[in-house]
Amino acid sequence: MDFMTSMFGSEATGRPRARRRIRVSSDADEPPLEVNGLRGSHYTTKADAMAGDPSNLPPEDEEGNVEYKLKLVNPTATRLQHLVTQLKWRLREGQGEAIYEIGVEDDGVCKGLSDNELQASLATLRSMADFLGASMVILRERDVTPEPETSEGAVRPPRHRIAEVLLRKVPDNQQFIELRVAVLGCADAGKSTLLGVLTQGELDNGRGKARLNLFRHLHEVQTGRTSSISLDVVGFDETGEMINYAEHSLEEVVEKAKKLVTLIDLAGHHKYLKTTIYGLTGHKPHFVMLVVAANTGPVGTAREHLGLAMALNFPVIVVVTKADVVTPVVLNRTLTSVETLLKGPGCKRFPLRINSVDDAMGAGQAFDHRGVVPIFVVSSVTGQNLDLLERFLNVLPPNGLALKDQDELCQKPTLMHIDEIFNVPQIGIVACGLLNDGVVREGDELLAGPDTNGAFHPVIVDSLQRNKQPCRVVRAGQAASVSISFVNNHSDVIMRKGMVLAAKELRPKERTCREFEARVYILFHPSPEICCGFQTTVHIGNVCQTATIVKIDKDSLKPGDSATVRFCFYRQPEFVVEGARLIFREGKTKGMGEVTRVFDHTSTSSASPPISKKHQRTA
Repeated sequence: MDFMTSMFGSEATGRPRARRRIRVSSDADEPPLEVNGLRGSHYTTKADAMAGDPSNLPPEDEEGNVEYKLKLVNPTATRLQHLVTQLKWRLREGQGEAIYEIGVEDDGVCKGLSDNELQASLATLRSMADFLGASMVILRERDVTPEPETSEGAVRPPRHRIAEVLLRKVPDNQQFIELRVAVLGCADAGKSTLLGVLTQGELDNGRGKARLNLFRHLHEVQTGRTSSISLDVVGFDETGEMINYAEHSLEEVVEKAKKLVTLIDLAGHHKYLKTTIYGLTGHKPHFVMLVVAANTGPVGTAREHLGLAMALNFPVIVVVTKADVVTPVVLNRTLTSVETLLKGPGCKRFPLRINSVDDAMGAGQAFDHRGVVPIFVVSSVTGQNLDLLERFLNVLPPNGLALKDQDELCQKPTLMHIDEIFNVPQIGIVACGLLNDGVVREGDELLAGPDTNGAFHPVIVDSLQRNKQPCRVVRAGQAASVSISFVNNHSDVIMRKGMVLAAKELRPKERTCREFEARVYILFHPSPEICCGFQTTVHIGNVCQTATIVKIDKDSLKPGDSATVRFCFYRQPEFVVEGARLIFREGKTKGMGEVTRVFDHTSTSSASPPISKKHQRTA
């Protein structure tokens, strides 16, 4: 929290931050010290790191999608069946992806295999993958041959290697493995240009040509600044090669990709902070990519965006752009400032500079589990290190729920949060959003709401699309576009962002509230205190509305205080779930919290709290 307070407070006050010395502790919860030679994301214990033995891996974890195998040479039929079952478990744990370390014992010791043993083991692994219909790609190999003795006449031991293999199988109920990555950073950091280069497969000309394909409005093209939420995709086939628009259409990218990465381009200018927060809370990305310009460093809204990512508990990737326009001295200064920021109080992450393919592969497989923040240095003009970023995205693990938890969510009543609404000629109303619970099929009857009075209206699902491709079923955790029509021809109902599509058995009207309680933490406030009557913009998932503080469990709130606060929406009731995270802001005031209780809007007062002229324009 200290980090969050400094994030938002320093921008307004301009006070310098005191540097803190990072000390090495013996606690197991501290960030790791060493990165192993084979896998940058696997870490030995601190005792091993201090002993100078970074060559081995940590002991194998029974959970997760990483499996160690010393050798797989000529297994019997019974043993092969057991190995296939084990592979199926690891794929399930990794939501369609598994990593096999061949030549490594269960305790993490890298013994290595001879050339013949390694080839036989890889052949067995390939037969296991073929049996399940999975693809197999060798990510890298490493020579672990022991050093020969220094005595005269010593014979060099035979070569021993270990191999790291990626196995990928799209789950039967999915078309592809999906990741969502939100791109943050201050204005003019090169976010849209970087995404344009990745999606179009062409380098930028140094004047922003690559970013034009991502802009949605004329004023964005004229100013060069993103003001809206723009989504685009890149895919990876079974061999790990990137599929983009250089040689394929969107339909071909979606059809051929085994893994699809949705890149969410968010606004960097402080003027559009509301849109940026809505993109984070509404689209619920799996990862956040913070883009920092090498010639300016982490300044302006970049620090605030990092604070938002930490507040919402998103794993963070840092990409330093414009490496071609700075000297090595300036670049190193920028990297040092980024590392200092990540190591600071409240953040306490372990920054890892990515300089090689080994670093990218290792960091991409499980970096979020150990508090590691990979730092890439790229150039959208010269193409420097873009291949490392692509390899990283290829092995980046799905960060959603485990398959077992997804199956449980699919059994729940349907609940879909609406992020955008379109009125398409000859189609009708199209609602876009993320399906939180349940399953949606063509022909399902759902309830849409709440409207301005808190009521819900029955609708029929006419058709479904994912990534602009028709589909018949959408499951929990997937984003989709849904064409709907009202059952009783309620043409007077105005659909809007923040509504939900819910099953009747969910009884959504009982969760619709005008007032709610939340446990909040004040990150920054320029005035001495916050009292009852304070009006602020509240973000709860896809809900964004002005609310008034009507009750506090203490006299007032100051920066750094925590309290239970009761909010009252100004305009209309909203669908709010207990336990949801919230962010509220007003000018320089920033706060975060969690909803603890909702009040039925029919039992609370229908009178709106007084609102200032400023909020009458923005509510």
